[in-house]
Amino acid sequence: MKFLVLALTATSASAFTGGRSAARANTRMMADVAVEEAAEPAAPAYPTLNGWTADESKFCWGLPGALSPMGDFDPVGLSKDLDLTEMKRFREAEVTHGRVAMTAVLGFLVAESFHPLFGGDIGGPAIRHLDQVREVAPIFFDILAFTIALAELYRSLVGWVPPPKIQKYFGGELNEDYYPGDIGFDPLGLKPTDPKEFAEMQTKELQNGRLAMLASMGFIVQEQVDEQTILGHFGM
Repeated sequence: MKFLVLALTATSASAFTGGRSAARANTRMMADVAVEEAAEPAAPAYPTLNGWTADESKFCWGLPGALSPMGDFDPVGLSKDLDLTEMKRFREAEVTHGRVAMTAVLGFLVAESFHPLFGGDIGGPAIRHLDQVREVAPIFFDILAFTIALAELYRSLVGWVPPPKIQKYFGGELNEDYYPGDIGFDPLGLKPTDPKEFAEMQTKELQNGRLAMLASMGFIVQEQVDEQTILGHFGM
């Protein structure tokens, strides 16, 4: 009888010890899994586009464009408290207007100096050239307007959310996977593939575009005031 009691006691103790060992093993295994999961980097909340990943803690969500000595220049606070959707809309507008302005500045200087088209009859201040063209070739304005409309339609199809899917901004929203200004038009292959080089080129484009917007506005106002060509002020 004593032998039976001792056997049962030993068996029970062995079972209890085995259960504790298994529990410890399971706990250790779960801890190892937790450490492995913690070691894996968290996936970014936003897609990486041309090397840029949106970061709310940075100026303008980390978009390139700041340059010393001005740095993060925004004295009026236009970019303050903007969400990512609105920030991308602002940048899209800035890049697009900058490109138009750079083309306009070049057009002012070239067209006022060299204008062989339409029989060479178009001259004087560039702000009056389109009026003269409409007198010589009225259909040209319609062709120009149609071409611009096609370009804007293409840009909207590439970068903008279709109207039925707009969630917040009635004026339009950019696609989540669209980088502001990158419509895929690069016939000369100038777009860098390296993220750092792309950010540098983007900053140069923005800086030149900002300068061109100021310059083109100055050209227009100056010619409105005195009706002279820009280079004519320099005796050219």
